[in-house]
Amino acid sequence: MKVFILCIILCTFFMPVASDVGADVVSVSVMEGDSVTLYTGLNKSQQERMKWYFHVDRIAEITGDLRKICTDDQCKERFRDRLKLDHQTGSLTITNITITDTGLYKLLINSHNSEIIFGVSVSGKSLSECKKKKKKKKKKKKKKNLYASNWLIKPSG
Repeated sequence: MKVFILCIILCTFFMPVASDVGADVVSVSVMEGDSVTLYTGLNKSQQERMKWYFHVDRIAEITGDLRKICTDDQCKERFRDRLKLDHQTGSLTITNITITDTGLYKLLINSHNSEIIFGVSVSGKSLSECKKKKKKKKKKKKKKNLYASNWLIKPSG
């Protein structure tokens, strides 16, 4: 909850500034555990250079044919192989998203001399999703207990 409130404060503070300098701002809402793709709407050329940032930390970069994802330890720790970068469009996919991934993602596009800011809001799992998981756990436990009790009841002779 604190992270979500912090995001609202940051979004309120940064978005008007970004829109004043001509940046596009895209709001994205997603449920925890889902995947989200931040689409660029571009087809990258060979000379294109794109950089993705989460808050102020660079998380991905495309330069010509080269692409880098999470080159520093802090990024690797935070996203743990959950980032995918589309080499043709520069779109960024975050898999198994968590509440701590809430915040501002900024794409800098050098050839267009522009930026796109994505305000990503991650909310907790839905009530129905939690109930489904609970039911599955109960069924597993029930089957496990049934198996264990059948094993204990078998005659030993």
